[in-house]
Amino acid sequence: MIARASRLLRQSAVAAHLARSPGFLVASAVLACLLVAAGFAPALAPHHPFDLASLDLLNARLPPAWLPDGTRSFPFGTDGQGRDVLSSLMYGLRISLVVGLLATVLSVVAGVVVGLVAGDAGGALDAVLMRLCDVMLSFPPILVALLVDGVGRALLPDGRDGLALGVLVLAIALTGWVPYARTVRGATMVERQKDYVSAARLMGASRGRILFRHVLPNVLGPVLVLATLQVGTAILIESTLSFLGVGVPPTSPSLGTLIRVGNELMLSGDWWIAVFPGAVLLLTTLSINWIGDALRDALNPKLR
Repeated sequence: MIARASRLLRQSAVAAHLARSPGFLVASAVLACLLVAAGFAPALAPHHPFDLASLDLLNARLPPAWLPDGTRSFPFGTDGQGRDVLSSLMYGLRISLVVGLLATVLSVVAGVVVGLVAGDAGGALDAVLMRLCDVMLSFPPILVALLVDGVGRALLPDGRDGLALGVLVLAIALTGWVPYARTVRGATMVERQKDYVSAARLMGASRGRILFRHVLPNVLGPVLVLATLQVGTAILIESTLSFLGVGVPPTSPSLGTLIRVGNELMLSGDWWIAVFPGAVLLLTTLSINWIGDALRDALNPKLR
């Protein structure tokens, strides 16, 4: 009861701090607009950019509407195939957000479980799991993602495009779980020494119930901050892989694919094809990281 009351007090203090943070409010508003645009893309997008029957090559490489030769039908212009850039951004952002969120959720689940087990068990099991974390930290996330993608292409040469999203999520999550595991392990080693854990043991609670019912809620603060920051990192990794041509298939391009396509036409003067996807990627990751920084400050009593 005391631990629950303490958590409620902390939550109210965190909420009050966030409500007074202009940066958090602005970043939340920007992210909310992007989420609405991506989530309701079929209803809000002026055109369906991936419907080949609706494309017209006569509309290819039109500039934005406010420039000469631009048209209101294509506010942000068109690409080399006549696709509306604004509509492509909405649909591409959906894919980038889905990959980032799924990779983060998978990383959080795996990292929290490993951290709880390592922090509670100790001994040889703890040492083995932490050495595994050290090994995973020695590999750059982009390199691991390229390796997993290459293995997926070799094992599934025909059905790889259908499983591209899952392979991409797995590739990003393979290194993303390590910070959660190390953070949760340290917090678990502190929490298991407290009185409420001893009281739960005396009442006959099982080890699993103590970990997931009592310890886990008290170590979720840092995990929430890490998860918020990793969403932006996962989106950047996915965009990098798509820019390199090993991400999602071209039939359903993400922001990275759109930037790669636009980059090929930059020297021709068609800057809008690459600049607008890059700006959306920047706004998305910046707003997510800003929210994560605000959460970190709010959850730190000294900074609050």
